[in-house]
Amino acid sequence: MTRGTHTDAAGRDKTMIFALNGATTGPADLQTDVAAASAAGYAGVELRDTKVEAYLQRGTSTADLRELCRRAGVSVASVNALEDSTLSTGPANDAVMERCSRFCAWARALACPVVVAVPSVGGPDRTDVAGQTADALRRMGAIARAHGVRIGFEFLGFPACSVRTVHEAWEIVDQVADPAVGLVIDAFHFFTGGSTWDMLDRLDPSRLFIVHLDDAEDRPAAELADRHRVLPGDGVFPLREFVRRIRATGYDGVYSLELFRPEYWDWDPFDLAKTGLKKMEALFDRNVVSSCR
Repeated sequence: MTRGTHTDAAGRDKTMIFALNGATTGPADLQTDVAAASAAGYAGVELRDTKVEAYLQRGTSTADLRELCRRAGVSVASVNALEDSTLSTGPANDAVMERCSRFCAWARALACPVVVAVPSVGGPDRTDVAGQTADALRRMGAIARAHGVRIGFEFLGFPACSVRTVHEAWEIVDQVADPAVGLVIDAFHFFTGGSTWDMLDRLDPSRLFIVHLDDAEDRPAAELADRHRVLPGDGVFPLREFVRRIRATGYDGVYSLELFRPEYWDWDPFDLAKTGLKKMEALFDRNVVSSCR
């Protein structure tokens, strides 16, 4: 597998794991995602829930999927994602928790450590967003622990989202106080939502589960949508500084390529995966050495 190694301030070797998120390849099926990740040299894949469902509807099983990944030499970094998961009530909330249980069962069967959850839409008119979100994450965390996995809470920087910054997300995760609940930080949402460097500096790396790497077109932050994402280094975000700050916290986990750009869906998935990995590796300093299978 391809991993990058670097030496921290204390002279210890750290290992970074590069993964391919299924959103990057768009309509490509799950088998193609796994094959493209393997051929390019990624260590892992983040599996989109819709692609897992399509795979299972063909009569195949999670055991088949685990064997597919084993043969390809890639691990499953996450099941992604529980959407609109934090402010629902009544039957809608029951449905969220049912989906959480199903995703966590998949994750356990796939030896996958993390199920990603994203917050609901909601603005400043919502009362006690932090408290409601923490309550929802506690319930999801309990479900995850029962399956031996964790919940990665990914804030979204879009104006309509209820949790938009590292600070807001970290305050909620800290309030939950469950090791089975941590953060997922996406560079796109970090920059579009108004997060600041000092918010990263205060993070506990043990509660950071995954980092998504992506760039964006030169547009006002309020206008940016997922379709405006571009390959790392091809846009305007200061991603090298973003990576440096993340690494300075002591984080040494998964860095995953997550792009939703329809233009890339016309590429050959194998070429896209290979180009994306090179773009991610280029964000790390010269002390990083990548090794391929």
